[in-house]
Amino acid sequence: MMVTLYTFGDSILDCGIYNEFGVHPGQLLVQNNDRLFPEFRGQDLTSRGIARLEHRARDGATVDGLPFQAQGLSVESQAIALITIGGNDLLRGLAYDTGAAIAAFANSLDTFVQQLPIRPVLLGSVYDPTFGDDNRNFLAVDPAIARKNLQRVNTVIQEIASRYGQFVDLHAHFLTGDTTWFTAIIEPSLQGASEVRRAFLPYVLSKI
Repeated sequence: MMVTLYTFGDSILDCGIYNEFGVHPGQLLVQNNDRLFPEFRGQDLTSRGIARLEHRARDGATVDGLPFQAQGLSVESQAIALITIGGNDLLRGLAYDTGAAIAAFANSLDTFVQQLPIRPVLLGSVYDPTFGDDNRNFLAVDPAIARKNLQRVNTVIQEIASRYGQFVDLHAHFLTGDTTWFTAIIEPSLQGASEVRRAFLPYVLSKI
């Protein structure tokens, strides 16, 4: 049976415009680029059978845009959904939220995932491009407040993942990286795209 990998969310999954090869994690999960990433040769969905990608994630998306990404969705084969969301919501206000906005974020994400007609669904956490270093703070927000709200958003994502699917801790994985994983301050670079793939890969392969 064909496996279709669906991507929803933001630039963590839709980062092809940030590297010269147009590579993003969904592509690499379906079929690795052996020339760019020889270490992952044979570690993709097409190595296990017939697979295709339906890429719906969009750079700049917030949680309110997820229903639009799912419009016209027709699921006719074995399917896996990846979701990364929350980074832009933090940039647009949740980083300094005092409570109500993150609760609304949680409700919107829960509703979307609950209604999404795809299982399994894998939800990735929001990473910290400063590696926990306050000297790298790029927001006009006290780093302590921003980090607390990043943790709150990731807790929301983890709780929703526990109800409907699988949590993928991109935040923890990216804390082990370095600045080559990023471009334009916060976006995944070519290496970053591969590292997002690395984090999702074992969960994706275990679902088929």
